[in-house]
Amino acid sequence: MSNDLQDFILRFPEVKKRTSLSRSTIWRLEQSGSFPQRIQLSPNAVGWKESDIRQWLESRTAA
Repeated sequence: MSNDLQDFILRFPEVKKRTSLSRSTIWRLEQSGSFPQRIQLSPNAVGWKESDIRQWLESRTAA
């Protein structure tokens, strides 16, 4: 099974847990293009692709 088929959407609490970043820091990084863009799931819900968060974390540890 390809990785794309298992790409889960992470909600903010899980993104916060994995990155240790606050909501406002994530928002600022998104605005500057330094963090994966959120996906609008419904009018009041957003999430991030797990693969995007994983790649972002790997790029941070490689730097």
